[in-house]
Amino acid sequence: MAQKRLMQELQALQKEKWVDITTDEINLFRWKIGLWVVNPDSVWHGAFLKAEMRFPADYPYQPPVFRFLTPSIIHPNVYLDGNLCISILHKPGEDEQSGELASERWNVLHGVESVLRSVLLLMDDPEINSAANVDASVLYRDNRPFYDRMARVVVEETQKGKPAGARMPSMEELAPTPVKPVDDDTDFWNMSDEEEDFGGSDSDENMEDDFDDDFEDEDDK
Repeated sequence: MAQKRLMQELQALQKEKWVDITTDEINLFRWKIGLWVVNPDSVWHGAFLKAEMRFPADYPYQPPVFRFLTPSIIHPNVYLDGNLCISILHKPGEDEQSGELASERWNVLHGVESVLRSVLLLMDDPEINSAANVDASVLYRDNRPFYDRMARVVVEETQKGKPAGARMPSMEELAPTPVKPVDDDTDFWNMSDEEEDFGGSDSDENMEDDFDDDFEDEDDK
């Protein structure tokens, strides 16, 4: 089941322009990931972040593992070894110790795309109260300009190490393809004069005459 699910997700993600995925031909349970940070308002905008994902044999019942391969990422939720601390990758069920609800953690409805999108969101909105990198958390909280400058250094380095010929997609390229509206039945709106006559039938007129005659008979009494 795990391999079938991974193949389905892989085929869908290979159509996306904001992510680049390569897999081991022998081991489908290990993916190499390249993430473009396309949000123009992000301090990480323009970065091509390299990472790897490893999937358990009982995926999707248990979460994958995500680790950045891009070195020197300064971020409150990224460990020095590149491992990421994020709720969506924590085992299913509530955790009384951390206070995380089951809805915040992994469940079978999640998949690779939801993980990757959550990672990109976390890059811009870190959880500084449960930091994996305390120094980065303090820097983010107390000296944001310096934190931003360090992030930009990483962005520039990732652009140097991006794959040959790779480029960040534009916002226009990422916009969903508009759905062509279904044409209305033109014949319905171009009816003839006769078809537009919603008046009563001849039998209706005869019924009205009979109805008037009844009233006249009542008056004569």
